[in-house]
Amino acid sequence: MRGHRTMPNPILRARTPLALALAAALLAGCATTGSQGAGQDPRDPFEGFNRRMYQFNEGLDRAVLRPVATGYQKIVPGPARTGVGNFFGNLGDAWSFVNNGLQLKGEAAMSSFFRVAVNTTFGLGGLLDVASEMRLQRYKSDFGLTLGHWGVPTGPYVVLPLLGASSLRDAAALPVDIYGHPLGQLKPAAHRYGLRALDIVDTRARLLRASDTLGDAALDPYLMVRDFYFSRRGQAAGSDGRIADEASDGYIPPEDYGDTPAPAAQ
Repeated sequence: MRGHRTMPNPILRARTPLALALAAALLAGCATTGSQGAGQDPRDPFEGFNRRMYQFNEGLDRAVLRPVATGYQKIVPGPARTGVGNFFGNLGDAWSFVNNGLQLKGEAAMSSFFRVAVNTTFGLGGLLDVASEMRLQRYKSDFGLTLGHWGVPTGPYVVLPLLGASSLRDAAALPVDIYGHPLGQLKPAAHRYGLRALDIVDTRARLLRASDTLGDAALDPYLMVRDFYFSRRGQAAGSDGRIADEASDGYIPPEDYGDTPAPAAQ
């Protein structure tokens, strides 16, 4: 019987220092016991730990996140879900603007800036993606990519508890991404956590079909997720940094709602 596989990962935008501390402790414990097996990918020296953490995340997704996302998809109309995704995408563009600027990528920074300005002003605070209708490209970026731009190596691949695929560099950048993102500045904390939870559920709902495809197609979903991670992070770190708008943190195409979307007012 086919099992559902954890996606790589909608939770990346809702990272927590607690998960980082847990990952660091577990990695420290396995660092002395890990071995370079025959044919092991040199980017993944902690593969034993990572596979166990992947299975943990998969079980959590199967027990909690997937059922919640499925219910959300059934209850909330497609156009409303599109608006939710657009809203969080607009917040992400604001953080991308900062990081593209830190990387001295002028075109990417300007495009990110105008996307936020247009969608916030004319798109009902970001609920409508007017900027895409105007063909303003999305250049997704984060502090991990900024560190990489200035020469910090990627480091080994790690699977973080709850958060999914990452690297040592990107994991170290997470605290900056958490608090630099517009949601990190929102007060009171209850509102911040509530919006992060909605972001997680909405993104997971858009990945439901893709997770089924992964479970059907991959002989080893762990390897597929890892390869997607490196491929898409490499693409995002390219000369212009542009990646497909529809990708969720650059991994696997999301769910089509099958409802009539409302990308922008006519």
